[in-house]
Amino acid sequence: MQKIELMAPAGNFESLQAALDNGADSVYFGVEQLNMRARASINFTLEDLPEISKRCKAKNVRTYLTLNTIIYDHDLSIVKTLVNKAKAAGITAVIAMDQAVIMAAREIGMEVHISTQINITNIETVKFYALFADTMVLSRELSLRQVKNITELIEKEQIEGPSGKLIEIEIFGHGALCMAVSGKCYMSLHAYNSSANRGACKQNCRKKYTVIEQETGFEMEIDNEYIMSPKDLCTIDILDQVADVGIKVLKIEGRGRAPEYVAKVIKCYREAIDGLANKTYNKEQVIIWMQELEKVYNRGFWNGYYLGQKLGEWSNGSGSYATQKKVYIGKGTHFFPKPQIGEFKIEAFDISVGDTILITGPTTGAKEIEVTQMMVNDQKLSKGTKGDLVTIPLGFRIRPSDKLYKIVENKVEA
Repeated sequence: MQKIELMAPAGNFESLQAALDNGADSVYFGVEQLNMRARASINFTLEDLPEISKRCKAKNVRTYLTLNTIIYDHDLSIVKTLVNKAKAAGITAVIAMDQAVIMAAREIGMEVHISTQINITNIETVKFYALFADTMVLSRELSLRQVKNITELIEKEQIEGPSGKLIEIEIFGHGALCMAVSGKCYMSLHAYNSSANRGACKQNCRKKYTVIEQETGFEMEIDNEYIMSPKDLCTIDILDQVADVGIKVLKIEGRGRAPEYVAKVIKCYREAIDGLANKTYNKEQVIIWMQELEKVYNRGFWNGYYLGQKLGEWSNGSGSYATQKKVYIGKGTHFFPKPQIGEFKIEAFDISVGDTILITGPTTGAKEIEVTQMMVNDQKLSKGTKGDLVTIPLGFRIRPSDKLYKIVENKVEA
């Protein structure tokens, strides 16, 4: 059983740093446009590519640029610019679904990964795309048995990519699922003229709808009001089975989610993957990891289609079921390097000894600690309020304007 590569989402520098700090083997990200989260996350700019590459290379982390939307003629010059800039910056590979992007990358000798939007479900399709790519994301609707059949046939038939190495298979491991087949959906386009296939999904499937029979006006009773909004995918409790099917990469969804989400999810899956390698993965640890994953944004969890389950794992609401939430407290003003103490200006709500706090920033990432002691306006006190200057021992560097949050329990209605 080969060790799985853990791929993390990065919608901005905060999330990128959170991924690096918590053990990601690779990161994937979008630049400006032409990616499936063009509207959902901040996204990086062309000028950010060297910095992304530098930070990741320092930790031996692979970098993947997503260029996986539908491409039109007027996009072609942008595609070539993005691919060339990525190559020049030392980005590892491009994730693509359109042949124009695939060819643009191949022409300059850049590694290509086939996106899930291609919807690869069989070995013959793998053989075709092996002409262009070394890594392929399979359709997310496949069962683990179907995935294993494909990986075994790759080995048996010695199917190689352009590099001369056997094709590597990637699947999604955690995060949002939608009602569309491998992300291909026109619901948002029809309703809002905002195409999901161009990275501009309005997520109208996540809303509550009433179904009415037009001839009689009869309103259909539906037990679950969110019948188009699946629960989030989670595989940490079946990771031993996932690893057994011969995949190379486990992809965590979430380029539109907050840095603390990236930090928490990557940390849990890093521990689980390492646990499989050193044989400490067990049910007791899974319970702990599940409790941690429930603290950040989620719509409830299920194993997706991997175990051959029938459809019907729908969420019961339009928002998050996270057991915790963050409350903005203030921002960083100074850092004292020798004692590793951070100074913060409190701009909203209170902060007390014993609170769990979250500090986020483009270089800091997402750091979560418990406040064990603090100084308030140069006095040793147990509570700070709006307008106070508070210093807290941290053990890591912060930067001016880093954001300070308090983590509190989140009451979720069933």
